[in-house]
Amino acid sequence: MKTLSNRITNLPVSSIRKLIPLADEAKKQGTIIYHLNMGQPDVKSPEVMIDALKSWNQNPISYAPSGGTPEYLSALEQYYHGLGFQFISIQNIIGTIAGSEAINMAMFATCDPGDEILVFEPYYSSYQTSAQLWGVNLVPIQTDITQGFHLPDRDTIESQITPKTKALLYSSPGNPTGTVYTSDEVKLLKDIVKKHNLYIIADEVYREYAFIDRPHVSLLEFMQEIPDQAILIDSLSKRYNLCGARLGCLVSLNTELLKSALKFAMSRLSGGLIDQHIGAQLTKVPETYIEEIQEEYRLRRDLMYKGLQSIPGVTVSLPEGAFYIMAELPVEDAEAFCIWLLEEYRDNNETVMMAPGYGFYKNPEAGKKQVRIAYVLEKPKLQRTIEILTKALRAYKNLEN
Repeated sequence: MKTLSNRITNLPVSSIRKLIPLADEAKKQGTIIYHLNMGQPDVKSPEVMIDALKSWNQNPISYAPSGGTPEYLSALEQYYHGLGFQFISIQNIIGTIAGSEAINMAMFATCDPGDEILVFEPYYSSYQTSAQLWGVNLVPIQTDITQGFHLPDRDTIESQITPKTKALLYSSPGNPTGTVYTSDEVKLLKDIVKKHNLYIIADEVYREYAFIDRPHVSLLEFMQEIPDQAILIDSLSKRYNLCGARLGCLVSLNTELLKSALKFAMSRLSGGLIDQHIGAQLTKVPETYIEEIQEEYRLRRDLMYKGLQSIPGVTVSLPEGAFYIMAELPVEDAEAFCIWLLEEYRDNNETVMMAPGYGFYKNPEAGKKQVRIAYVLEKPKLQRTIEILTKALRAYKNLEN
């Protein structure tokens, strides 16, 4: 029998989804599982978007334009204008199949096999998958949980730049850390890429969810200073809880980059026509929708942070945005603990599922004791997860000893 390719064999398995078969088996046995492993919120999608889906009547359902439907692109243009970025037009936007495809487009358009992209660790696990698909080497720059995962100094970042470095990739608000970079931090990154003539790729899919006194600072604020280098990754998945609709975009002022991204888009023909019709309703979503969800996530964040702080041996920093917490547990191997929770531990026939932290690091050992927790459940359920984790860690410590 012919062997499979080395590329697919060596492609990393998502630590976020790797343990799902264990969870499925536990559910077959009647176990209730509180899912903190995936960024799949329980809040409702906007009614205006659901209504657009229900009223769809086009038959047959055709292809959409490769770069996005005029309706969808126009809505995105209005959205960015509403944020104060009047210089963004339809010509600067490529509609994508969620933010994940925009990341793939950005890497494919800027890097050749063997090129390097700087990334701040821990980082969204799919960055590594995308990089391996295109033969790109991610160069991790460590951040510290005790410092809230904020950026190291300029010298530390610049020391990792080599002749092979093509781009710098960052996420703010961060997945998996919840870190929201300050204006000075984003300006520092802009200055570094300008000095070294690098691309900068900003993943801002959690833009609306920042729980701090200072505002979220977008790369868009500096895009006109580095028009040929700046690339924005965006998505509707978390902003409007449309994870299954697969709606995103890539934004840039670099016309050659956009032409290249469009070639990528043409290779997969089109995004979903119905999806984009749903997404185009974003201009009709009431402002109160985002405001109410912001407040809900802030309350969940506070509950989860205080609860984790109360568990002996757990180390956490206060997330400033998104809906994730990276926590260091008092265990030798967090993945083994997560597996044990699903296979063996029950508290009143209930248990908790988390994402092992190693998957958010280039070197798995760096995140071996950590987990990513997504506080995407309603507050009573989150409170219950704290109770279960407190008991489970106590029981697991006795087993380890």
